[in-house]
Amino acid sequence: MTHSPRSALGHLFGVLWSLVMGLSQAILAAFVVLVFALIWLASRSERPGTVEDNVALVIYPTGRLVDSTDLDPTLRFFEELTGELPSQTPLRDLTDALKKAANDPRIPLAVLKLDALAEAGLPQLQELNESVQLFRAAGKPVYAYGPYYSQEHYLVAAQADHVSLDPLGLVSLEGFDVYQNYFKQALDTLGIEINVFRVGEYKSAAEPLERNDMSPEAREASRDWLGDLWASYGRSVAEGRKLDGKAVEEYVRRMPAALQKNGGDAAAYAKERQLVDAVETLPEFRARIAERVGWDEVHGSFRQIHYSEYLRARALPQSLATVKPGKTIALVVVQGEIIDGDSRPGLAGAETIADQLNLARQDDEVAAVVLRVDSPGGSVFGSEHIRRELQTLQEAGKPVVVSMSSIAASGGYWVAMDADEIWAHDTTLTGSIGIFALWPTVNRSLEKLGVHTDGLGTTPLAGAFRIDRALVPEAAVLVQAQLEQGYKRFIEGVAAGRELPLEKVKEIARGRVWSGADALALGLVDQLGGLDDAVASAVRLAGLEPEAYELREFKTGFESPVRWLTELMGYVGVQAAGRGWASSSLMRTLRSGEEVMRTLRWLEDPRGVYAHCFCMPAGGRRLN
Repeated sequence: MTHSPRSALGHLFGVLWSLVMGLSQAILAAFVVLVFALIWLASRSERPGTVEDNVALVIYPTGRLVDSTDLDPTLRFFEELTGELPSQTPLRDLTDALKKAANDPRIPLAVLKLDALAEAGLPQLQELNESVQLFRAAGKPVYAYGPYYSQEHYLVAAQADHVSLDPLGLVSLEGFDVYQNYFKQALDTLGIEINVFRVGEYKSAAEPLERNDMSPEAREASRDWLGDLWASYGRSVAEGRKLDGKAVEEYVRRMPAALQKNGGDAAAYAKERQLVDAVETLPEFRARIAERVGWDEVHGSFRQIHYSEYLRARALPQSLATVKPGKTIALVVVQGEIIDGDSRPGLAGAETIADQLNLARQDDEVAAVVLRVDSPGGSVFGSEHIRRELQTLQEAGKPVVVSMSSIAASGGYWVAMDADEIWAHDTTLTGSIGIFALWPTVNRSLEKLGVHTDGLGTTPLAGAFRIDRALVPEAAVLVQAQLEQGYKRFIEGVAAGRELPLEKVKEIARGRVWSGADALALGLVDQLGGLDDAVASAVRLAGLEPEAYELREFKTGFESPVRWLTELMGYVGVQAAGRGWASSSLMRTLRSGEEVMRTLRWLEDPRGVYAHCFCMPAGGRRLN
């Protein structure tokens, strides 16, 4: 079959027309999004609004509570553009709003609405609790309402003067756990061998790959710190609600029988046990608060101001900010698994953090640095890179104070060990001083398929690290020797940094996880307290007058306008070439993809050696 010149020309014209139309659609989509982006940016740069008299401050956190926002800027843009609830809430926004409102005569009360909070660590919630208590100490009542309360929600709600629950609601308290899957049998069935190297008998991060159950050592350590966290939770609720110290434990244990007896009315049971004050619908709650602050006909609720709007209204224009040299405390956040290279959403990049610390060292306005750590560790090489930069800061005469958030374990403790002071909460998970390495081999899997590997090398190590060959003894010796050296550096660094006898560090290390309360007793941390306490300590160490300083966070670089616009346009181009995008499905796709990719992206150490702790409790925060 032959084609005429005319048909060939028509085909060429069709291809060119398709390319032109595709390009025009991409340009049009990019233009539309750019217009929306400019409108969005303009709205963010508008002059702050005003705070009316006699309005309630609404504390309404959504998504994940974070120490620093690291959400991809493209995702953040589409969240605001499409009206999605923010997937991250900065902890300091909540605490700052409550502290400012405590002394603001226009704000007579606060309302806690917590049901959109998806994830938070106990130490973060404790810091929020302290701000709620400070607000109450100013003589201003706090009210909490929830259609239900998860364990995280209720820890904060319990600090309110009055707690309300929907008639169909539940106060869902169950305790903390560390259940996980174990894969040894499955890996054996598939013929996959995971060669595990570690130092420290309590270093259990790789256990799921080499066992079918929890080891006695891991069970012993987990029982201790889980018990500490649960006891602290019970004390906090009991103090907030003015109940007996065992009230939470009794509530959980008696719930099945009580709900069976009363026909499953969980709200009534919560009120009977005095965990809530009122069982009422949201309209009833709104009407009751409106008796204090009045009714807003436009919004159909009590007169109120969202905490983010309140902070914008209270913000000083940048031109009015006057910071004298030597009056700044730099805040640098290590959040997520530690990797080499640049930070990415959910991952703390050693290069990015080192750059921030280097800028703080060179900035004459910076008198001291507070390192906020919320990390289970990760790359040994990356952790050491950050530690060295902190050491350079100290050599330049600038004090370094570490504030531990939910977790500062393994590599998260490595970066902290040389600090002038370390502050932690009693529920912070820390320690896990140990390291490990993994090397999978699939030669048995291939043999089951009839695939065999053979050949030769010039030395015993040539080809030794191919995953299609069994790991040779010489390679295993090499890896274990590196781990032994890394562990030796780790414990010697802890001994020097915390001024502890080396023999004592050897005893309390071994990869074991400790609660903040135990870490204080052991000398791994210096004080118990939150970020505010660490900042106050940095001010004192820098020789500054209290309140005569500015706390300034050094961001991770996600705010770069060039990167933001590039990522945004790149995404728009891809979508325009395909089927386009729909706002809600777009957000779900982007967000779920981000969460999946975060799981193993920290496995990037150039030597394959890690100081990582898989030790977050379910019921308190996600397992890392």
